Amino acid sequence: MPWSAWSRRWRWCAGFPEAACKATSLLRENARQSHFGIACSGTIHRPEDPIFSPRFQSLLSRVGVPVLGVALVALAYRSYGWAGVAAAVSALVMWALLHFNRVLQVLKRAANRPIGSVDSAVMLNAKLRPGVTLLHVVAMTRALGELRSEQDVQPEVYRWTDNTHSHVTCEFGGGKLRKWDLWRPDPTQAAP
Repeated sequence: MPWSAWSRRWRWCAGFPEAACKATSLLRENARQSHFGIACSGTIHRPEDPIFSPRFQSLLSRVGVPVLGVALVALAYRSYGWAGVAAAVSALVMWALLHFNRVLQVLKRAANRPIGSVDSAVMLNAKLRPGVTLLHVVAMTRALGELRSEQDVQPEVYRWTDNTHSHVTCEFGGGKLRKWDLWRPDPTQAAP
């Protein structure tokens, strides 16, 4: 095995059992040598390839968070009694308030800009990744997208346009980015 493969293996698999590295590489058979990603037993795993299906991720976010909250409160009660319950509930409320504050800050910044505007459509196109939430895209653009699909119909399609009339059209399914398209005007046609 060449030195570079050993160094990649040591860097990313140090501290993890070899079985875990092999199991991960079996899950990611199609992710082979790339300059971007995580190496494990000589295999490079790209971070944009989700391990779990989007359906499972949606179920985990809808059911998993409340179940973990209830389990945290139950464990706190069992370990520390009512004082533990008070501390656990305080921590959960603080987490919810931090999340709510982030949402409000994103929407406050977006309220000061025209709907569907972005500084650079090309830079937005470069920053987008599959599975990113609509809230994250609004935070990146600092503007609400122009709705291009019917309201309350899946998938939702939004568009952001910059000053050069280039635009990025994004398709969201279940609040997560599925695909996007960058359109740029023809530079040979001069504006009047």
